[in-house]
Amino acid sequence: MAKSRYILGLNTYDHDVSACLLRDGEIAYAIEKERVTREKHATGFYQEVIEYCLQAEGISLNDIELVVSNCYILPVPEMEDRLIYQDMPGFLPEYERQDAKRHPLFRARNGKVVTISHHLSHAYSAFAVSPFEEGAIMIVDGVGSYRSDVMESYPAEDGGSPLARESESYYTFKGTELNCLKKVWMEPDRGFLSDEFTNMPGLGALYSRASTYVFGDWNKCGELMGLAPYGRREQFPSLMSIADNKLTVPRWTADFNQPYIPDGEAKWDTHPSMQHWEDLAWRVQDDTEKVLLARARWLRETTGAKNLCIAGGVALNCVANGRIAREAGFENVWIQPAAGDNGIAIGCAYYGLLDVQKQPRNYVMTHSYTGRTYADREVEAATQRTLVKAQTSTVRSDNICRDTAKLLADQKVIGWFQGRSEYGPRALGNRSIIADPRHAEMKDILNSRVKHRQPFRPFAPIVLAERCKEIFEGDEDSPFMLIAKPVRPEWRDRIPAIVHVDGTARVQTVTEGTNPVLYKLLKEFEALTGVPVLLNTSFNVKGEPIVETPRDAMACFINTEIDHLVLHDRIVSKTAAHRVVAPLVRTYMDIAGLVTRV
Repeated sequence: MAKSRYILGLNTYDHDVSACLLRDGEIAYAIEKERVTREKHATGFYQEVIEYCLQAEGISLNDIELVVSNCYILPVPEMEDRLIYQDMPGFLPEYERQDAKRHPLFRARNGKVVTISHHLSHAYSAFAVSPFEEGAIMIVDGVGSYRSDVMESYPAEDGGSPLARESESYYTFKGTELNCLKKVWMEPDRGFLSDEFTNMPGLGALYSRASTYVFGDWNKCGELMGLAPYGRREQFPSLMSIADNKLTVPRWTADFNQPYIPDGEAKWDTHPSMQHWEDLAWRVQDDTEKVLLARARWLRETTGAKNLCIAGGVALNCVANGRIAREAGFENVWIQPAAGDNGIAIGCAYYGLLDVQKQPRNYVMTHSYTGRTYADREVEAATQRTLVKAQTSTVRSDNICRDTAKLLADQKVIGWFQGRSEYGPRALGNRSIIADPRHAEMKDILNSRVKHRQPFRPFAPIVLAERCKEIFEGDEDSPFMLIAKPVRPEWRDRIPAIVHVDGTARVQTVTEGTNPVLYKLLKEFEALTGVPVLLNTSFNVKGEPIVETPRDAMACFINTEIDHLVLHDRIVSKTAAHRVVAPLVRTYMDIAGLVTRV
């Protein structure tokens, strides 16, 4: 038997540090650092994600033929040189410095280690694992590499200073060959920090600027998208426009003088500026949809391509994606499930395979279940810890889908833990909180009792793929929950908990081939209720990463008002003692530490 060949891709230092391990050209494992360290959008060194992948595969770093990495701030070798003599705790905290200096990949200078530029890695993440032999690629994000660091050739007319940053990149591909058609640059802007990308005139940068203005955080663009339908139309003039394929982003003016600044008094939910923020969210979302649709139509007309691949952080805007899929003229649209910078690790790995090693494409990413498998003994151990047993009971089921469906139909909220974890920001049915969508109040129950997040935020449906067109408008498939679809009028009152205020839903279609357990659960629920849809949200609470391990799941279950936890074939329930034990634990101890401590 031939020995497997391994390539490792890494997104390093800034937000969403991640790793992707290829085995013979296929994704073996991929993981984000936040899932391991439990720190949302984790930055810093990459040791944990490498160890996760190597241990899951049962190999060592010596078995890796090639390592390809990216850091959008600077090329990785330059970034690591600076980290030697600069104190930058946001990129390498003090507690990781010694581990980094001892690691064989840190500041490595050999043919085994390669670094590539940002949009190039996004592009490889988009097309290399897509189902298409040829097509066009659309990369749009907040900020990419400096012009001086971009590796691929691009049209000469797309000029700019060496310190201009990537904002948009457009490509065609055929087989393993990639060709850049156009780049859109952002020049550095004056300000408190000249390299703060949210001040720059770019599509993704503007969205992040609005997110900062409304939520105090540039990385809450998904929440801004959810808020937009509550806004009034045309309360502000357009904040960006496109004509003849040229984007114009006017300067942010002093008219926007109501930013959210946490002060310990006015809560966000009841802030007097709420209507202003809702109106601004509508404006930015509408502008974004128009610009992206114009770009996609230009790309279709210019290339004649039938297939479109999309990646970059802006590709997480499922409302805009839905319009592109329905209105841009492409026959097929495929969106990288880890479209943000977590997916950079995939692109780096496939650049190594296709460009460095000159190997053919032989893998299609039909699912994003790339975490490691947890053995039954690990599930059993999570249920047997002393303070867990003191407040829960566990039973094994011989038909977990049937029994879970009965609980769901009885209006119980379920923490659902199965198989390998999903890669990317969307919970796709293996690390999910699921509920019955037939009652509108379920949305408020989940937001207030379980998720602890703003009441305006919608929940997504999971649906049997073969029933999707009956319930939602549009022919396009949506396996990664990255396309918003209008809910057909006759179904809106039947599944109100997943219908957003604008009548749409962020759909995930489920097939038996990609997730047989989730598919069976949907079939069992349909048999009981006549509805082939469940409400699905990520298995976490606001501000925390999605759970990764059985112990993470148990900690979240105990610390929220989730009714039951399903761990593989076990149903965990809270006993009467939970009401007494849980408050004592929360008062005197760190429940998450107790549950997860080895």
